Amino acid sequence: MPLFKTIHFSTDTQVLVWKITESFEQLYNDVQLNEKNAIRLLGMKSQLHQRAFLSVRKLFQELGYSDFDLYYDALGKPHLQDGKHISITHSHEFSAIIVSNETVGIDIELQRDKIIRIADKFCDSEFQFLSRRETSGFGSENQNDYIRKLTVIWGAKESIFKIRNEKGISFKNHIKVQSFEIKDKQGQTELHFGSIIKDFNIHFEEIENFTLVYAFQIS
Repeated sequence: MPLFKTIHFSTDTQVLVWKITESFEQLYNDVQLNEKNAIRLLGMKSQLHQRAFLSVRKLFQELGYSDFDLYYDALGKPHLQDGKHISITHSHEFSAIIVSNETVGIDIELQRDKIIRIADKFCDSEFQFLSRRETSGFGSENQNDYIRKLTVIWGAKESIFKIRNEKGISFKNHIKVQSFEIKDKQGQTELHFGSIIKDFNIHFEEIENFTLVYAFQIS
């Protein structure tokens, strides 16, 4: 399938989403990989991960880049040779990238019931604004709203972690998502980690039964 969605957030920032419907062979024949990433691809045990990896390279091509324009630092964070900021994500049949002159992170997640069971592992102050009706889980509509909000919270924290990429950051203890509503499609988040205090703007939208979140560091 061709490019699924492009978000022209600003003149400096673009988000691209790919829906992975192609076979491994189709994707592999359409991209070129540098030597290190070719070895990395062959070492992946899951063909789903291989296809996601290759679809990300298809997204690079949409913006005029190739795998040879990308490198990873010692902590595994991706960078572009031209100095622009990039963040990469994939989940099941979707992959996405964000490229910007600003410091950015991105995450896409499938909305699923499982997130309710693990909410207390990554949420703390956020429970104060999640309504009692949502957290009680009574009724399919309320529970669905709860899952949708939890998925935004997880995606926001994952995006911020990708921006900072520092060992020891706890989603639950160090990253705080402020109150938001799904209809707003945006919100604010803070990182308090040791002596570091940073603020972030987050933006999100739902694509089929997935949630796409991207974050900008603003201080």
